[in-house]
Amino acid sequence: ETAQAMVAPGKGIIAIDESTATIAKRFAGVGIENTEENRRAYRELLLTTPKLNEHISGAILYDETIRQSTKDGVPFAKYMADHGMIPGIKVDKGLAPLPGAALAHETWCTGLDGLSERAAAYYAQGARFAKWRAVIQIAPGGPTRQAIFENCYGLARYARTVQDQGLVPIIEPEVLMDGSHTIEQAAAAQERVLAAV
Repeated sequence: ETAQAMVAPGKGIIAIDESTATIAKRFAGVGIENTEENRRAYRELLLTTPKLNEHISGAILYDETIRQSTKDGVPFAKYMADHGMIPGIKVDKGLAPLPGAALAHETWCTGLDGLSERAAAYYAQGARFAKWRAVIQIAPGGPTRQAIFENCYGLARYARTVQDQGLVPIIEPEVLMDGSHTIEQAAAAQERVLAAV
């Protein structure tokens, strides 16, 4: 039911799950101080946009955001649910160097430790779906089979874990466009990742 509602015709999902460090860069570009209150107010501005629910089926929130409320004291997840939008949550803990990687730039996404408990807590806070991001980089010699396997294995473990806690998983195997590779190399890397997923 949640998965079907997330892909309702004519609607999309808004990602407002920037980490504190990432949103700091965005705020700096427009001269806004990166404080918890400013981050809360920014997310409230987005989520309370009039008629947002006519175009957005749900929003991916950050850990800090799902714990925040509107200025009137309504938790964001409750506000969203009350207005026909599905609260989601980013559950990965960010990228880290891939242990034992053949190529120094290859990464994997951390956060499987304690994920079941975090997912249960997010469900209790109103989240109904989750997102996990894996990053695959195209570079000479890569992406390696190890990087693809480890990232896809992590995505599968994440998906099963959050499903067990009642959350619909979104998996995001992101093949980065950055680099000097050709479009053909990018397509080949994407095919390898999709085959593994």
